[in-house]
Amino acid sequence: MKKVLTPLRRLWPQAAVVTALSFMVLTPVQAADTIKIGLVAALSGQSAKSGEALTRGLTIAIDEINAAGGILGQPVELIRRDDESNPAKGMLAARELVQREKVAVLFGGLDTPVSLAIVPLVNQMKVPFMGPWAAGTSITQNGAKDNYVFRVSAMDEIVDEALVQYGIDEYGMSKPGMLLINNPWGESNEKGFRHALESRDMQWAGIERIESSDLDVIPQLTRLKNAGADTLLMVGNVGPSAQVVKSLDRMEWDVPVVSHWGPAGGRFSELAGPNASRVHFIQTYVFTDNNSAKGDQVLAALKAKYPEIKTLADITPAVGIANAYDAMHLAALAIEKAGSTDGTAVRDGFYAIDEYKGLIKDYKPAFTPEQHDALGPKDYIFTHFVDGSIVPVKP
Repeated sequence: MKKVLTPLRRLWPQAAVVTALSFMVLTPVQAADTIKIGLVAALSGQSAKSGEALTRGLTIAIDEINAAGGILGQPVELIRRDDESNPAKGMLAARELVQREKVAVLFGGLDTPVSLAIVPLVNQMKVPFMGPWAAGTSITQNGAKDNYVFRVSAMDEIVDEALVQYGIDEYGMSKPGMLLINNPWGESNEKGFRHALESRDMQWAGIERIESSDLDVIPQLTRLKNAGADTLLMVGNVGPSAQVVKSLDRMEWDVPVVSHWGPAGGRFSELAGPNASRVHFIQTYVFTDNNSAKGDQVLAALKAKYPEIKTLADITPAVGIANAYDAMHLAALAIEKAGSTDGTAVRDGFYAIDEYKGLIKDYKPAFTPEQHDALGPKDYIFTHFVDGSIVPVKP
């Protein structure tokens, strides 16, 4: 009997059905193969070093977690998106990571304006959002009845208290002038500075705004000098902070500068010039020649993972690495406590963490329903740049 061959065009519908069914069966399994963690941060531009620091901190923690068996028996995968320090782009990137990639926890927001743009989205979508950098008070204290925003980082309200006290203790500050970046981060710190100064019955010489695009801030500095400012309280990222130092040099005004941690976010020592060290700024962590056992462990892992790291100057800003490292381990514990990647369960899992001995501190506990900031005033140190490295002002 002659064998009848079925034309390929008649086999195609069956093949298509089989292929489609295969995708229907395999895709959920593949999606469940990893637990996805999202990162939205500035990965380009002046703050790219900070975005890379966050990436490295998360990666070292994820490597440790995966080596120990992952989370809930599944490996962890990091997915990054560049927000270019732009709130609109940050919100779009966050939406993509939440809706398309289905991340279990979203990390991000180097810049307070970017974080503030993301906060309503994550609260609406009920996805935990972990802030490892941006310090705006209203990021975590956002007024939402159902708050999904946590932070392992500085908080402006507490930082401003510390900056004012440092100015008083170190420089005898009695009439500071404020130099604040003209955006929501600057506004957040203005409130904090006002409260800190008013509680001490102190006057201030004035409040001046600086822009990221400023190439010269001599007019603002001149007004503060003429008003009798004896210390400058500064809030700004790398670029404008560097312009402040260069403008002070041109004016030959030798005034102390006490700053939020903006200068740590990039090439400040290079951009500000030889007097970059005059700026004393706050940090949550810095690697030194004498670290804790965990500090040495993380430093060794960084050098092994990133061969370009040769000296302590190569891991600036360490604060981004440390904040992200501890925050990732806390997120892993929260998911384990939840027993799933359900957003609400993970949010509640953060509250269930009794203790985690981290790089920055022993978190005991890290969070409560009333307190979504893991770090407090006792967790800050003051630093400055010396030969390109961030080092403690007082060893």
